[in-house]
Amino acid sequence: MGDHIKKGEEFEKKAEKKISGWGLLGSKYEDASDLLTQSANQFKLAKSWDKAGSVFIKLSNCHLKLNSRHEAATAYVDAANCYKKTSTKGAISCYLQAVDIYVDMGRYSMAAKYCKEIGELYELEQNIDKAILYFEKAADYFEFQESSSLANKCKLKVAEISAQLEQYQKAIQIYEDVARQSLNNNLLKYGVRGHLLNAGICQLCRGDVVAITNALEQYENLDPTFSRTREYKFLSDLATAIDEEDVPKLTSIIKEFDSISKLDSWKVALLLKVKNALKARELEDDLT
Repeated sequence: MGDHIKKGEEFEKKAEKKISGWGLLGSKYEDASDLLTQSANQFKLAKSWDKAGSVFIKLSNCHLKLNSRHEAATAYVDAANCYKKTSTKGAISCYLQAVDIYVDMGRYSMAAKYCKEIGELYELEQNIDKAILYFEKAADYFEFQESSSLANKCKLKVAEISAQLEQYQKAIQIYEDVARQSLNNNLLKYGVRGHLLNAGICQLCRGDVVAITNALEQYENLDPTFSRTREYKFLSDLATAIDEEDVPKLTSIIKEFDSISKLDSWKVALLLKVKNALKARELEDDLT
């Protein structure tokens, strides 16, 4: 590792000497770019991630001097990938620089890809508001490129996080919109009942039995096949248990569904909220 760091430093010094010295403007930045690439790769081999990241930023600046914007954005992404191992803040900063360049170039699919990366990093940092913002931006950029499937994945991520924050109406709107769009796409229509199930669970979290019943009718109108699915029966049975304020019945319905179709952690967490809310209502009724 020591040898790699030494070589990395030597290449970096040579590059800096090229930049500060005399010579044709284009030629010296091209030569410096080659040296900085070698330097960054040596630091990567040494797993000196911060140093590699800083050299990739210098490389990006050289590419910008040469008006090589695509190469500049690529270098910022390489820097971000290095910083991801040591500094989330540094990684996000470099991804943002790359996104700005890609947007200016009209490369929206690349901008979307790295907005999604930024969203995931903010989610890991528990900065949920920023995570939602960048997942939404990613969805918008994917839609500019008519990449409906990738856009929907980002939208569904926003819905998932929104439901966890108890922003149920926002989540419901997204799940219903994605279900509606997916019906007209042969590749996506098989996911419709899953989206409607998620929307229905968010409806249950709101605790309004009338709204739940109305929603199930809407879903049946939206997709006539939905009423014949296990997901529809599950939601309908849960709505009945809530209306009857029957906690054991609700628990039994959830267990039965889970034994056949394993519920993921997101659904389990929301259904637990539904159950606890019903318990609280039952206790309140006992006290009055």
